[in-house]
Amino acid sequence: MPVASRVASGYDPLMELLLKLLPTAGTLVFVIVALILADRLLEKASKGTSRLRDQLLMLALTAIGILAVVLALPISNELRGQILSLIGIVLTAAIALSSTTFLGNAMGGIMLNAVRSFRIGDFIEVKDTFGRVTERGLFHTEVQTRERDLITLPNLYLVTHPVRTVRTSGTIISASVSIGYDAPHDDVEENLLIGAEKAGLKEPFVQITELGDFSVVYRISGLLEEIKQIMTAPSRLRAKVLDALHEAKIEIVSPTFMNQRVFNEGHTFIPEVNQSAPDSSEEDSSSGGAGAAESLAFDKAEKAESIASLKERETKLKEQIFEAEEGLKKASEEEKEQINENMAGLKTKLDRVQKVITVREERMENEE
Repeated sequence: MPVASRVASGYDPLMELLLKLLPTAGTLVFVIVALILADRLLEKASKGTSRLRDQLLMLALTAIGILAVVLALPISNELRGQILSLIGIVLTAAIALSSTTFLGNAMGGIMLNAVRSFRIGDFIEVKDTFGRVTERGLFHTEVQTRERDLITLPNLYLVTHPVRTVRTSGTIISASVSIGYDAPHDDVEENLLIGAEKAGLKEPFVQITELGDFSVVYRISGLLEEIKQIMTAPSRLRAKVLDALHEAKIEIVSPTFMNQRVFNEGHTFIPEVNQSAPDSSEEDSSSGGAGAAESLAFDKAEKAESIASLKERETKLKEQIFEAEEGLKKASEEEKEQINENMAGLKTKLDRVQKVITVREERMENEE
């Protein structure tokens, strides 16, 4: 069209371009707003628990959003196909270059979630790292250590290294001690068992692990049912073993024991019992389950585990309510009244659980 004709007809190329780009701009704004809202909703719903499923969902939504924006571009189908091919090539190259890290961690997260070898709140050990799981994601797993610090472990690292998970039903803890050959092993074993029982271990047993040149090495082991005391239980076991052997007048020294001081013949190296000192078993019982040391060291893991347990309870209550609603459709008039009463009770419990979850999540967020 000639310039004079365009001007006479009121043709505005800039306005025409803006009108063509309007659907694309609207699609872009919609995609961005939708992704932000979806991320916030998923983060709020999964706070304190594993976000693996939510992260996978966000990746899928982002890919769909990019595809929607490209399809909304005011271009020819041939050019649109070329852009989509270019995006595919770029994504393929990026995945190929980062396959050992990005994709590897993502696949590791999916594998760990499928295997379910551990969950939030469990004690795990990977090489030199020991602690409680506080968070599980698509690319990493967060662990709180004995020092109360938080360590982020890539999921690929967890997949390629053996992971030891402490069973919730209990774990075996041990302590070793060397006794001279002059002490009868029957007496030693008997007092080691006494010490283990005083330490609160179930089904204790003794093993002779080594016959050394100058001493015999004994190992006392037993089942610790309260695994939340796993940090202080070994120390308590050693203290009780020490007390039991000293009370039985069994010296924890080998025949090579030497001291520069001169002692009278028959002197034994056993400390006197302090009668005024409180019994450590009483202190343990007064601490109410997990000791103060564990509560301090694994505080975030404790809170994350409690929130995860509450969310499992919430899911079960929702399933029970759904089953009751389905049963209500097929029930008789008499049965409906009972079902409605049960549903009312379930909904009350669900409301309480949801309120507790909200309070604990807000408290956990504020403390961080």
